Amino acid sequence: MGPDGIHPRVLKELVDVTAGPLLIICQRSWESGEVPTTWKLGSVIPICKKGMREDPGNYRPVSLPSVPGKIMQRIILGAAERHLKNNAVIRHSQQGFTKAKSCLTNLISFYDKVTRLVDEEKAVDVGFFDLGKGCDTSLTASFWTSCPTIR
Repeated sequence: MGPDGIHPRVLKELVDVTAGPLLIICQRSWESGEVPTTWKLGSVIPICKKGMREDPGNYRPVSLPSVPGKIMQRIILGAAERHLKNNAVIRHSQQGFTKAKSCLTNLISFYDKVTRLVDEEKAVDVGFFDLGKGCDTSLTASFWTSCPTIR
């Protein structure tokens, strides 16, 4: 359960009853630009990610958000992604934070471009940055918030 105390199973099993009121709340939130306070909160719980459960260093914080807030977030994200795609705001070369693209597709794209330039006998300069020393990389999910200067 999230901070609102609503179990996801309740929403799923009572979808016929809860869908109408949640739709009204989402529409009013969209129109006013204000999100219900409990929808912005998350219950943070520790999850053991690796190793022995007795070692506190093996735990990572995971946030359990409000389910209705998460649903609204996905709806808004979908609308934003459609807008960006339909209006060609994001270039095709953008790899991060886009569907069906990842670090692997970024690496493949980079390798393809470098080998093409080498085949054309053009100069290729590559710079590598080790961000591990300047950032807390133990929490991958919070990487961008840990490194606000890297955007």
